[in-house]
Amino acid sequence: MLNEKKVRFKEMLLSTKREGMGNVIERLEAAGFFQAPASTRFHLNYEGGLLEHSMNVCEMALDLRELMIRKDEGLCDLLPKESVIIAALFHDVCKTDIYKPAMKKQKNALGVWCNVPGYDVDYSNFPLGHGEKSVIWLLHHGLRLTADEIMAIRWHMTAWDLPFQSPEMKGNLNAARDRCPLLAVIQAADGLSAHLLER
Repeated sequence: MLNEKKVRFKEMLLSTKREGMGNVIERLEAAGFFQAPASTRFHLNYEGGLLEHSMNVCEMALDLRELMIRKDEGLCDLLPKESVIIAALFHDVCKTDIYKPAMKKQKNALGVWCNVPGYDVDYSNFPLGHGEKSVIWLLHHGLRLTADEIMAIRWHMTAWDLPFQSPEMKGNLNAARDRCPLLAVIQAADGLSAHLLER
């Protein structure tokens, strides 16, 4: 099942015909993206969870794109399919190298504490935040991103992102929302996937 998702992930990205995509896929493979969990203890906190989450977000985002275009045909040009695929599949690239396997204490059904496999977080490898780390990582590895893709990936966390506490960052987020319909689609798809599909 994990291998099928990995094949589909690569096929969808290559279908965009974006310059630099092959190199980025190779780099993700080498960095452990396909084995990484999506979180330490929330949604999809197991091997391959990040891939599964990314695919869920992409499928949801493509469904939302179609729904919105049916309601307003003018959105077709503002929501290019390849941009939806790229922003959705790459929104959490920043998580590729932060989760490390660890033993955790957890109560079993009898209320007895026992060791269970889990994950710790280590941000020390490339400590640049969340959305901005994903964007920088992709650009650093040769992927050409559009301005809308950059904004959608950078701001997909909205208020959950720590810099949101800054008035300047809040102003940037609001300006990105006004300018970039792709951002609304990726935010919605990410939230719906994490909180409904992956609960």
